[in-house]
Amino acid sequence: MSNYRRAQVHGGTYFFTIVTHQRRPLLTSPESRTALRAAIEETRLQHPFQIDTWVLLPDHLHTIWTLPDGDADYPKRWGLIKALFTKQVKSKYHDPLRMNDSKQRKRESTVWQRRYWEHQIRDDADFQRHVDYIHYNPVKHRLVKSVRDWPHSTFHNFVERGVYLPAWGGVVENETDKDGFGE
Repeated sequence: MSNYRRAQVHGGTYFFTIVTHQRRPLLTSPESRTALRAAIEETRLQHPFQIDTWVLLPDHLHTIWTLPDGDADYPKRWGLIKALFTKQVKSKYHDPLRMNDSKQRKRESTVWQRRYWEHQIRDDADFQRHVDYIHYNPVKHRLVKSVRDWPHSTFHNFVERGVYLPAWGGVVENETDKDGFGE
């Protein structure tokens, strides 16, 4: 079995990518958004953290969190969020046909991938690169042509605060512009 080492700095700021099991597009439905919001709120009551930025896509999400001073336990938070969300939506999204021996042994569902990606933010430039990546992600995945058109993102809050202009991220005009950044 793999032994994953995660950076855990007390009071640290982290970028995360969390993915649904087999990339099933279930996260942006109204029911899922409500369940995810409730799971996060309940988790934050027990284990506070700040959400710095966020984007929710159909099959994954990206976020940056800052943990309180003296606390580095984001794995516990993600475990609670995933478990609470799964409990609320299991009747709709759990698929017994997608279960394998490993998922059965670990008493998992077929809602989330087991692992997630985490990166400790090193400095202000690293933070800004990840914030831009998060907000541009719906355009990258061709869900919208302009960042401002994706409703499930903190981009709109950043515009209100004057961090971004409303037209930030531009518009992907043609299929040859694969990365969304022009030539």
